[in-house]
Amino acid sequence: MATRLTARALMDRLVSFPTVSRDSNLALIDWVEAYLASWGVTSHRVWNADRTKASLYANVGPMVPGGVVLSGHTDVVPVDGQAWTSDPWQVTERDGRLYGRGTCDMKGFDALALWAVPLALEAGVKRPLQIALSYDEEVGCLGAPPMIADMVKTLPKAAAVVVGEPSMMKAVSGHKGGTGFATHVEGFEVHSSLLHTGVNAIMAGAKLIDWANQMNAENAARTPGPLAAMFVPPYTTVHVGMISGGTAHNITAKDCRFSLDFRVVPGEDMATWDAAYKAKVAEVEAMMKAVRPEAAIHLERRFTVTPLKPEPGGASEALVRRLTGDNDSHVVSYGTEAGQFQDGGYSAIVCGPGDIAQAHQPDEFISVAQFEAGQEFMRRLVAELAG
Repeated sequence: MATRLTARALMDRLVSFPTVSRDSNLALIDWVEAYLASWGVTSHRVWNADRTKASLYANVGPMVPGGVVLSGHTDVVPVDGQAWTSDPWQVTERDGRLYGRGTCDMKGFDALALWAVPLALEAGVKRPLQIALSYDEEVGCLGAPPMIADMVKTLPKAAAVVVGEPSMMKAVSGHKGGTGFATHVEGFEVHSSLLHTGVNAIMAGAKLIDWANQMNAENAARTPGPLAAMFVPPYTTVHVGMISGGTAHNITAKDCRFSLDFRVVPGEDMATWDAAYKAKVAEVEAMMKAVRPEAAIHLERRFTVTPLKPEPGGASEALVRRLTGDNDSHVVSYGTEAGQFQDGGYSAIVCGPGDIAQAHQPDEFISVAQFEAGQEFMRRLVAELAG
């Protein structure tokens, strides 16, 4: 027999699972699957390669086209090294805020989606509510594409997808895309007094990092097009956030490793940026090999996130504007799985409770007011599907 849980109780339970992207999410998936089953809802799993993680999706209501997908991810970022004032794996309420890892990004929305399930069943929705929960969104939106491909084959096609990333319940119709490379510069060690006879991997890598600085400066100096102008900043950015390498101060570095990522405005081709970086890598590698043929630069793609392209008059945008009353234009520079749903042939938009500024922070929180606004959104959505 189904046990009806409040939206807050559902969030408490989801947050209690420490589903950091580096770890498995299966305990959470097991629990969600059992919860849906208690309401008579069948779930479908889509596994990762080593079956340590899974996405889960379900159809609530009749198996007919024209429904709405509520899309969220189950993974969260680490809490290591962050100064939390309360247990990050337990929701703590104080001063009108609900603190805990994932309350904002995005187990708050996931809880609201699950809370809407019995509402949809009791309302006798004529068009289905579909739930889609992915893994590994935080490390490059890796889990959504295979889940979407499976949904297309298994479920009746939904008319709209609402990706519930924190947007303060605003209708976000566009976001940047992204791609990233793990870059390994392999040099040749010699004593630093004879550095001209070796290849310093760090100093060679610095040429690639400085290329990123140059690209950012050039992009910032250009006049943005109408779509790019909506973003902050209004151009494609290139970023290196992690670097490691070297053995000692007096040895030319054998290795240098860093991650170089692009956030690409809609309308620009990510393949063009790939080609530009690979051309610079080839140039630097040629200089390295001229000194030591053993030297090399190795690239491994870490992720690719499709941009969300605005759909003026699209089904998702029209739906969210009806339910929220928001008629302004909003775009964001962070990435989501919404563009991947567009790649799968869906109409998609981003709309969820909470402020992205709180995501990934110590003492992450969602305000009670935003969580309640999310509940009202779900009530209106169910009423629309039942109408």
